[in-house]
Amino acid sequence: MKYNTTRDKLTMPEYGRNIQQMVEYMRTIEDPVKRQKNARAIIELMGILNPHLKNVEDFRHKLWDHLYLIADFDLDVESPYPTPTKEKLFRKPDPLPYPRSQQKKQRHLGKNLAAVIDKALHETDEEKRRGFTQSIAYYMKLAYANWHKEPVHDDMIKEELSEITNGELNYTATGIKVKFDNRNNNNGNGGHKKNLSANKNRNQNNNNRNNNNNNRNNSNNNNNRNNNNKNRNKGGRPNI
Repeated sequence: MKYNTTRDKLTMPEYGRNIQQMVEYMRTIEDPVKRQKNARAIIELMGILNPHLKNVEDFRHKLWDHLYLIADFDLDVESPYPTPTKEKLFRKPDPLPYPRSQQKKQRHLGKNLAAVIDKALHETDEEKRRGFTQSIAYYMKLAYANWHKEPVHDDMIKEELSEITNGELNYTATGIKVKFDNRNNNNGNGGHKKNLSANKNRNQNNNNRNNNNNNRNNSNNNNNRNNNNKNRNKGGRPNI
């Protein structure tokens, strides 16, 4: 019995040992026509054993590359595709340069905000520039709240924005605060008036209920007195 630990290492285990043995036998065939025929048969068998490769674009090209890889690139057959080499298949990709278009102080705010800041700096209309500044400051508040989970002061946003833009964009907190405060005041006044009216109606209803209860109690007391007087006149016991 042969154990796998004593056998040659599989170059591509997903194809199994039988495919590797077929490739090794094909390399020993001296007749080029017969060797070419065996190579095509092995390619068809490799495609059957790995049907998921059919979903890959140009999967036959990949199968031929795998055939050369199993044969350790020592294979004398005619491939319909360019013959791969070990240097080409195992070449390390070129390193991707890290984007350094942003300054270090802006990275935590993201690339999109940096683009908006750049657009605001090139804006000539003062009103639009002011609107850009308010939107940028509002986004900076959201970013700060997402990372720190605590409220941020307007002075901190103003200082950081001024530092990023070298003092060209000045954030004024009144633009957002005034709108927010006015809205709250309006809602607050309206709500306060509604609460006063509701409380007044509620108190009036309570007074009416109390008056009705008092009238009912007085009526019951009068009836009891009348009954007691009748009982006394008859010599009976008064009602308690």
